[in-house]
Formats: sequence, C-alpha cells, structure tokens
Amino acid sequence: MQVTEQQRLYWQKNLRITSVLLAIWFVVTYVMAYFARDLSFSFFGWPFSFYMAAQGSLIIYVVIIWYYARTMNRLDQEHGVAEED
Repeated sequence: MQVTEQQRLYWQKNLRITSVLLAIWFVVTYVMAYFARDLSFSFFGWPFSFYMAAQGSLIIYVVIIWYYARTMNRLDQEHGVAEED
C-alpha cells in the first residue's frame, strides 16, 4: 500500500498537534507540580499551589481535550476523512 502525499501531510499535522498538546500536558502535570511549592502567594484565599493542583490543572486538561477534538475534526474535514453525521 502506497502512502499518498495527502495522507503523509495529514499524519504530519496530526503528530504536530499531538506533540504540542502532550508537551503542554507534561508541563501542567509535572513541571507545575514540581515548582508548586515556590508559588506561595494567595489566590482566591487559597495558596496558589493548591489551586493549580486542585483546579487549574483540571481546567487545562479539559481545554486540551476540547482543542484536540475541534482541531482534529477540522483537519479531518480538510483532508476528506471526516466521519459522516
């Protein structure tokens, strides 16, 4: 089976999107948690490190999922591989 230029371009865009979102996930999950103790100011009456661990990271995860779904739907339509409604 020969891979067409259109399929290769689609896969490159897919990998780029996935890589960027995984990098954001990594930073939010591990880097922010590692440096959370240094974030010692108050945010809505709670320590900012607690807020980021309890609420902020979850919000970022939901945004990542929403963005991935929206972007992949657009990419699928652009390359003619979208699922029919």
